[in-house]
Amino acid sequence: MNENVLPRELTIVLLREMYDREEITPLEVVREIVRRAEQDAAMNIWIAPPSMDMLMPYIERLNEMDPADAPLWGIPFAVKDNIDVAGVPTTASCAEFAYTPDEHAAVVERLVAAGAIPVGKANLDQFATGLVGTRSPYGETHNSLRGELISGGSSSGSAVAVARGQAAFSLGTDTAGSGRIPAALNRLVGFKPSIGAWPVKGLVPACASLDCITVFANSLEDAATVDLVARGEHAADPRSRFVPRHEPKLPEKICLPAEPPVFFGPYADEYRKAWHAAVERLQGLGLPLEYIDGRMFDEAAAILYEGPWVAERWAAVGGFIEAHPGAAFPVTERILRSGAAPEHSAASLFRAMHKLQSFKLQAKQLLEGAVLAMPTCGGTWTREQVRQDPVATNSAMGRYTNHCNLLDLCAVAVPSDDAAHDLPFGITLFGLADSESLIWGAAGLFVKGAEIQLATPATAENAGEPAVPETTLVAVCGLHMRGYPLEKQMRECGARFVCEASTAAKYQLVRLPTTPAKPGLIKRPAGGAAVSLELWEMPLASFGRFAALIPSPLGIGKVELSDGREVPGFICEAYAAAHAEDITAAGGWRNVFPAG
Repeated sequence: MNENVLPRELTIVLLREMYDREEITPLEVVREIVRRAEQDAAMNIWIAPPSMDMLMPYIERLNEMDPADAPLWGIPFAVKDNIDVAGVPTTASCAEFAYTPDEHAAVVERLVAAGAIPVGKANLDQFATGLVGTRSPYGETHNSLRGELISGGSSSGSAVAVARGQAAFSLGTDTAGSGRIPAALNRLVGFKPSIGAWPVKGLVPACASLDCITVFANSLEDAATVDLVARGEHAADPRSRFVPRHEPKLPEKICLPAEPPVFFGPYADEYRKAWHAAVERLQGLGLPLEYIDGRMFDEAAAILYEGPWVAERWAAVGGFIEAHPGAAFPVTERILRSGAAPEHSAASLFRAMHKLQSFKLQAKQLLEGAVLAMPTCGGTWTREQVRQDPVATNSAMGRYTNHCNLLDLCAVAVPSDDAAHDLPFGITLFGLADSESLIWGAAGLFVKGAEIQLATPATAENAGEPAVPETTLVAVCGLHMRGYPLEKQMRECGARFVCEASTAAKYQLVRLPTTPAKPGLIKRPAGGAAVSLELWEMPLASFGRFAALIPSPLGIGKVELSDGREVPGFICEAYAAAHAEDITAAGGWRNVFPAG
């Protein structure tokens, strides 16, 4: 393939169009990505770089998939190396810590099921402890535009891989800003969903109560496409939850900090001017602006590293550090060990939690129906400056990011006008956890100057477009799930997989004496357990036809989910249990009869 056929900037939309026109194949795309990775090897983007040996099984698997049913068919993505990819070591940027997982992280599994290709494991600040991209024994990740500058971290390689055309999107993580700062420093979009909206099963924890998996992309539309596939409750992830996604809508107002932001580093003046230009751009959007007292966000941010939450990092990897002294990057080990300090007592944790709860209430009152705009970061540094003062430079990077997860906010970082030549600048729009639609709406208006339409499972009509057919959720727990023989019935009815979920702890699961074996889900008046299942979205026009195909003793009724919702789904008449095998203890059909 002529290397000029594939543009430097890869997007999901572009690649799908090229595939549809048969201008290129996924095999040719990944070959070019391998070439680019080899060419950029000195930038320290990868820990497990793209290779044809790693990628060929995913390429071959595409032959078994219908591109029309796979929204990410043939789309290459990078994975931060604290997120599991089956068969590839997860190092968290520490060779002594490495292990090789047998299965993908939950989010990776969903993306692969949608046709995406994980091309490699990306470099990061060790144990996701840092915001600069220099704290890795695998080398300092260079900024994608100016190699003397930092890339941002901890999701350093994930961002630079996208910016350098080695992935169409990438997975990062975000505890204190790691999914947003690298986006700003490399002219990308960085979306951080509400905590729990994406499952974190298969992620090496930093602060488990705050961790999010995130996406870097070249456009809002691409980030939203990934979000649609990745989000949803996962039956094996106790921190995942159902956070509905709605069409983008404009907020009632945009809030700005009343205090002038503090800027730092060798380009402080350029960043200050870029922020003023961004504010002027916000003023031109036609939405009311309100200046608010932002000191509460500063106080909340300070809790993350100056308070007891640093002990949660020690809880995650302290045992490894104690058993392997000197294995960690020196500055990383010093920070992690600070979590074992005696002042981080249970009493100090509860004091901080009570204080934080007050801040959450203030944030809810301030941001109801609104979004908050801040600089994503107040400056940048050269890599040499970070080497000279690794702690202070890193701390400065988190000034406008650290508060986000502590206050249970969602966020999207978007590019604004560059601060100088090849010196990107960006802003972040924050919203309440149940208001993701507002940050999408405001971001679209800021980036494109107009409201955007994103792929969404919502049933409302899109302005200027045909109405989306009315749909219903359907809970399936057996042969209609993904990978089983009757999945095709779901597809034939126009159904779309939404997420994994589980029932309320009130159900019995039995194996009916049929050929092939089928499950029966029975709600008990007392006792019972949670049973894993899948939620699909089906057009109402097909729902009646689908229900008519279901043989007795099965049927369609209301299934109560673990979050209290009741949705239509497969149920079984209670009399069938008398001649069936009770498999409730297995927790779900897949655990007894794996697909395939």
